[in-house]
Amino acid sequence: MKKTLKTIVYDEELHMEAFHFQGIMQPFPNHFHEYYVIGFVENGERRLSCRNQEYAIRRGDILLFNPGDNHACVQTGGKTFDYRGINISKEIMQNLSVEITGRQTLPGFSPPVIRDSEAVRCLRALHEKMMASYREFYKEEQLFLLLSLLIHRYGQPFEKIIPECREEVEKACSFMEYHYPERLSLDEICRHAGVGKSTLLRSFTHSKGVTPYRYLENIRIGAARRLLEQGVSPVEAAIRTGFSDQSHFTNYFSQFIGLSPGVYRDIFCRTGGQSNGT
Repeated sequence: MKKTLKTIVYDEELHMEAFHFQGIMQPFPNHFHEYYVIGFVENGERRLSCRNQEYAIRRGDILLFNPGDNHACVQTGGKTFDYRGINISKEIMQNLSVEITGRQTLPGFSPPVIRDSEAVRCLRALHEKMMASYREFYKEEQLFLLLSLLIHRYGQPFEKIIPECREEVEKACSFMEYHYPERLSLDEICRHAGVGKSTLLRSFTHSKGVTPYRYLENIRIGAARRLLEQGVSPVEAAIRTGFSDQSHFTNYFSQFIGLSPGVYRDIFCRTGGQSNGT
């Protein structure tokens, strides 16, 4: 069986991450990210669920995940999955979008799965240079070519593709985003939102694509990720972000990010910002 190899590099010039996952077999549960993910499939096949729709993804497909897009995937066929891409924060994406479009708006990409050979060439060239810590401006050039193409062909104002949420759902989200380090109960969230449990669960899942608990875990994972990037130990990061125990934290972090907390932290604690894990 092909060896599993997971590599993430942080590019200090572009202020974004490049990742390369090879030989993957594990499923990824329904989750979302606080940042944009632009990736492409090198080998293998998977069944992807994104924004409550199903897609069969295969070699050559580009995946476009906006911040907050809920998605999950499982292996299909007998081959392992090879996947590479980049993570871009909303702040960096907005700065790049202003340069490209002249407008102070975040782009929203749709559909989440595309086949575009020109975009693949740009993304591959950019990704290879990021992984190699390339210093010349060719890297930045490829980034602008890629985003210009994607925004022109697949972009629309971000607010147009995210579902409208009822007021009580937004209240629940705000409450969890503020109190995520604490031990929260569904009763507390419902009292703050002003609705019953059954109503909140139905409305929340319909609006966000994930349950309130899964949403809370994603908020905690995002906060833990930022702490690990600052050099905080995995044990301390788990405590400060509200996870009940270290095992729970490690399992969920590994499921959502694809690396253990310790390996992820090491990326930002060693020169070059690169780590390989199995």
